[in-house]
Amino acid sequence: MCRLILTLFLVCLFRLSSFSAEFIPPTRVFVCAHSFMIFTAKLLPFMASSAQFPFESAGEQMLGGSRVMQHWQLPDTKNPAKAALREGRVDVLTLSPHIQLPDEGIDLFTKLGLEKNPNLRVLVQASWPWADSMEIGGGGNFKNEQRNAATKESLWQLQTTQHTQWLSALEIQVAALNQAVGREVVHIIPVCDAVFTLRHLILEGKAPGLSLQTDLFRDDGGHALAPLSALVTYCHFAAITRRSPVGLPVPEALRPMAQGEAMNRLLQEIAWDTVSQYPRSGVSPAPKNIAP
Repeated sequence: MCRLILTLFLVCLFRLSSFSAEFIPPTRVFVCAHSFMIFTAKLLPFMASSAQFPFESAGEQMLGGSRVMQHWQLPDTKNPAKAALREGRVDVLTLSPHIQLPDEGIDLFTKLGLEKNPNLRVLVQASWPWADSMEIGGGGNFKNEQRNAATKESLWQLQTTQHTQWLSALEIQVAALNQAVGREVVHIIPVCDAVFTLRHLILEGKAPGLSLQTDLFRDDGGHALAPLSALVTYCHFAAITRRSPVGLPVPEALRPMAQGEAMNRLLQEIAWDTVSQYPRSGVSPAPKNIAP
């Protein structure tokens, strides 16, 4: 009799644990982007799966060189971002403003999403400057090869300029939006700072497999090559999951590259350190952990 009761208890416990595991809802992520961010939609599922993080793509929307407001202004028939938000199918919305701030689209998408999902999180990418120009949006005749002439001083000056002319404006807008909403809903992914950190390490000869600034950029407009794409996506992974990406396997695009494993580890560490130490990312600083 006791054995029968014990057996029934174990069966019920197994069924309960199976039920709980089966019904953990995935985090539904919609990527609304320009060309400096759209690649995250392709890379995030691999990273999330490797980390055993319940992830589901809620869709993606791409407009080259776009402000968020331009995404908002698309007609409904060409606006899957609005449709997904109106249907309550988004838990995390990632957005990517471009040069001109404030960007009213950030506010409008946030408020629309909260109508159907009060637990929505909005993550706004602070992108890197498209040219090594001291004026945000400047550098019309800039060539990719000119990045290789960067110095420690010029990079610090460029980063300072971006912070004062652009990032501070984004921070002000996000703070005002969160105040209007009444809680911390919108956060910033400090991709720009992660990129500057990596560029400094390349100058110092401390970035495995990377020797030139142009190892990160594929054209004059500053679009990302594989190492930069991986770094940016690791920043997004950290902000979305609030976990460290350190220890995740090497993405396919980095595997053929010289010192791919060491490079991958460095990119992960930069991403986690940058995101976890930035107070507006929504990620609390924590000891580094090996992702499961």
